[in-house]
This record gives sequence, structure tokens and C-alpha cells, in this order.
Amino acid sequence: MNINRDILQKEVFYKTSRSGGKGGQNVNKVSTKVELLFSVNDSVLFNDDEKVLLNDKLQSRFNKDGLIQVICDEDRSQYMNKQKALERLIGLLAISLHKPKVRKKKGISKAYNAARLENKKINSAKKKAEELNLISRLLFKPI
Repeated sequence: MNINRDILQKEVFYKTSRSGGKGGQNVNKVSTKVELLFSVNDSVLFNDDEKVLLNDKLQSRFNKDGLIQVICDEDRSQYMNKQKALERLIGLLAISLHKPKVRKKKGISKAYNAARLENKKINSAKKKAEELNLISRLLFKPI
């Protein structure tokens, strides 16, 4: 699934706040922490089936308002944090929309079947040899 980044960027909302961590005095002045909010139900990017699939798979990511929430405060730059949060959202959506291939049950391969039959022949020959050895020992038992 190829998600159109430009349309997605128009549909997301950003909240910014002051971030903890590295940055020195800049941390106390600049709002670099980014909280990205995205509404699956209001999106024009996805059809109804995809929206149902996203709602099921991303249930744990929804906040109380029913929006997907992605938080990023790794960088000192608000712009970089917005970009990373958008990338994470695109990754989440792509993973959630991925449908695994249905495995087609196939028969036993010819090589496997040949190896199995060969193994059966070998075991059969071993058992016959053991049986003959036992019979010969019983018949020709020294007195």
C-alpha cells in the first residue's frame, strides 16, 4: 500500500509542547515535542474496508477521542520531530493495511516422497536381516 504523504499531511493535526531531555536552556523556551493526531474515520485516503481493518488493528493506539496518537520528542527541532512522527504514522498505517498471503496447501514433494520410500526400504531390510539372524541362531544353537 502506497500512502500519499501530501494528502496524509493535510489530514493530521499537530500539538506541540515543551520537551524534556537534551537541549540545555533551549528546552525551557521552545516547544519541540510533537504529538500527531490522525482520525481514521474522517480520512479520505482509505475506503470503508480499510478503515475497519485499521480500527481493528490500531485499537490500542487510539486516544479517548478516537484519534491515532503518535508522539515524538527525539530531536531538538520541532520540524524534525514532525517529520519523524509522520514517518511513524505512515509505517503504522502500512503495517496495519498489509494482508499476508494465504498459504496454499500443496502436496508432498517428489523428492521428499522418494526419500521416505528409500528410508522405508532400508528399515525393512534391517528388520529382515535381524529376523534371519535370530532364526539362524535358534536353529543352529550349539548343544
